[in-house]
Amino acid sequence: MKKLFIIFAILCLAAPAMAADWNFYGSARMATFSVDVDEDIPGVESDTDTQWAQQGNSRIGATVKFNDEIGGGFEMSDSFGKRKLYGTYSFGNSGQLLLGQTYAPSAIFASNSVYDGDGDLLGIGEFYEGRVPMIQVSFGGLKVALITPSTVGPTTDTDTTLPKIEVGYTFKADMFSVTGFAGYNSTTDAGTAIGDVDYDSYVAGVGVGLNFGPLFVNLGGHIGQNLGNYGAYQPYLDDNAGVGATDVIDNDGLGYLAVVGFKASDMFTIEAGYGHEETELDDGANNTQEADQYYLNATINITKGFFIVPEIGMINLSEDASPEEPEVFYWGAKWQINF
Repeated sequence: MKKLFIIFAILCLAAPAMAADWNFYGSARMATFSVDVDEDIPGVESDTDTQWAQQGNSRIGATVKFNDEIGGGFEMSDSFGKRKLYGTYSFGNSGQLLLGQTYAPSAIFASNSVYDGDGDLLGIGEFYEGRVPMIQVSFGGLKVALITPSTVGPTTDTDTTLPKIEVGYTFKADMFSVTGFAGYNSTTDAGTAIGDVDYDSYVAGVGVGLNFGPLFVNLGGHIGQNLGNYGAYQPYLDDNAGVGATDVIDNDGLGYLAVVGFKASDMFTIEAGYGHEETELDDGANNTQEADQYYLNATINITKGFFIVPEIGMINLSEDASPEEPEVFYWGAKWQINF
């Protein structure tokens, strides 16, 4: 795979006769953190480790313009796995058809938390499902996407009838922006203890960005049902539906976040944020899980394309059915060069 990619890149660079306009880019990222994990279990000591590694979201890619109507792009990870691969057809007044894999309409990115590979409070306050294959039509701020359905379920025999559908709309003004989104996914799982069962999952959320000169504030929240079955990114909690004695047990999800920052100059920006995520399985057994993250960081621009982001923060995990509340305390920095 690596050899094929290198050959492809060389051909693109060495073929001046190609009609398309290729704009290549790359990003190298290093994570250097000290991480202390306290399981909060009597007799179990906390464990401290050092992270010193290239981040998995380091990337290389290109945006392509074939003509005024046709374009596209691709992006590969540090291991040359596919992050993005899509084509676009522009038509009418701001209309565009997109085919391929990229971010879903629900992707907002309100936080710049860099711990855990640019975690951005994803799955801890911010709803996120990653880059997904889709057919998407957009008009200005409106996006409607038919997405490859998520097949997360208790068995490997999952049937789908319709694609996942997701809608997003963004309104922008000089001092603020608002993005709303909603989505629905449905699958059938065969071979469970109670036979074939249907999993219906949905999400609805909003993000608000406020800009007061050098001061900025980002707020967001979402609610949903069976978000794990929907395909949501879940780094710490389980938000999947369950199977009861006679029927499906749905799982209710909720998340919210708040970020505030101050851009002191082109070289220095400080930011603080908080995110909360919780799930509750509707089985009457008080099966609630919660995750909270707090962080403070600063973006220090060394020169154009090179910056460092020192960050300190804490992640708390709790489960009402257990006295255990694992706690993660971290400090360190992300180093990034864009080229």
